[in-house]
Amino acid sequence: MAHKILPIDREEIPEYCRQLIHRSNARLFTMVGNDEREIHGNFVLYYTFLIDGSKDLITLKASVPENDPCFPSIASQFPAANWYEREVRDLLGLVPLHHPDPRPLVLHGDWPEGLYPLRKEFSADLKPPRVESRETFMEYEGEGITQIPVGPIHAGIIEPGHFRFGAMGDTILHLDARLFYTHRGLEKSSEGKSVQHALLIAERICGVCSLSHAVSFAQAVEALAQAEVPVRGLYLRSLFLELERLYNHIGDIGNLCAGIGFSFGTSQGAIMKERMMQLNEKLTGHRFLRGMISLGGVKQDLSEEDRKGTLATLENIETQFRRLMDILLNHDIVIDRMKTTGILTKEMADSIQVVGPAARASGRNIDVRRDLPYAAYREVDFDVPIYDKGDVWCRMKVRMDEVFQSLGIIGQLLENLPSGPIQREIGSLTPYQWAVGWTESPRGENVHWVMAGENNTVYRYRIKSASYSNWPAVPLTVPGNIVPDFPLINKSFELCYACCDR
Repeated sequence: MAHKILPIDREEIPEYCRQLIHRSNARLFTMVGNDEREIHGNFVLYYTFLIDGSKDLITLKASVPENDPCFPSIASQFPAANWYEREVRDLLGLVPLHHPDPRPLVLHGDWPEGLYPLRKEFSADLKPPRVESRETFMEYEGEGITQIPVGPIHAGIIEPGHFRFGAMGDTILHLDARLFYTHRGLEKSSEGKSVQHALLIAERICGVCSLSHAVSFAQAVEALAQAEVPVRGLYLRSLFLELERLYNHIGDIGNLCAGIGFSFGTSQGAIMKERMMQLNEKLTGHRFLRGMISLGGVKQDLSEEDRKGTLATLENIETQFRRLMDILLNHDIVIDRMKTTGILTKEMADSIQVVGPAARASGRNIDVRRDLPYAAYREVDFDVPIYDKGDVWCRMKVRMDEVFQSLGIIGQLLENLPSGPIQREIGSLTPYQWAVGWTESPRGENVHWVMAGENNTVYRYRIKSASYSNWPAVPLTVPGNIVPDFPLINKSFELCYACCDR
């Protein structure tokens, strides 16, 4: 894989993006805004694309002067850039000209104007006073149309998100979704920290994808250091990444059953997920696999007893899971509630560049384990399940198929686990160089962008999670469905709030 950096003028951003997307069949991998005034006097925008055919990366780099902090928006032509551009405006004060949706995204409407948290002069300890909110939502007119606000405080023990429906009777006409109610400023708090300290932050971006985020960050730092992870360490990383995928997918299928009130499926999913998390704790000391990743490898090895115990546990889980799948796939009510519900067409998925199981359920044949292989994924054989209807049923089917693929991957890794060390020292990083790390988390690809500072510290850290890519898709799947189906549709994407509220 090659990674080319192409400096361009900011006025050229739309044309270069257009050429990459239309002529090279590229997709936007991540976009980063950075305050580099201390380095060379300007802000900088980085647009990183993945070229579909060659699987190479290309980054467009455009400087934005402090005295004219604006750039041409590409969101009207390429909706996948919508959130990236709004975030750059909120956090850095760089204005995307002619953006189709100029509302605040991350900081909400009660944040004082003119304060930009990711500018270097902004103190992480500052607590700005709130002002009168500038929030706006869709206005509904007409007889019989009801506005239904849900959240941000919910009845269940879940994270905060606000959903405002326009409905006629039970039929949903439109949905406004509002997130970032618990934005934690993790990127700001990582600035100036050692890369070892920042790894702890990366592990805490999300509870259920903590290992995926840790590996993404570690790979970016290792790329900066040009460090090689020992082969056994790479195998163990892939093993634990697949264990993370397994407990998530199995639990997510149980949660889908909860969305239709199918208590048997919910309880069976929860039981198997609990057994998987007990296995995680037995192998690593942590149910969420935290503390396993080091910069340069992994912190903990696997014994022969652990290997045999893991195979035995997974054999039992596979038997139980097959029984549950036989019931779900032949249950008339399950089929009726899930098929044709919450459809995300391939055109929609391509337009906003959805990732992960949601993308593969809508016909997008993408998976960075295969397309940009990392850790030990080059050494194992697996299929990437693809469906094309884009409904709740297909999103569940992708997860079902991926459970069996993960079991197969783990079997190969354990059978061929090489001997040797599990980690190496990474050495020193060159200040103000940057690199990208990625993983295919249970929800899709996470992309971490890291620029090194002095003395092996972090100068800038940009986190793009799968949930960040996929949340804009949820409102597109809801119109035409009934209000009671929204929890089911939402659960079928199984997105994190925390990954966005970072």
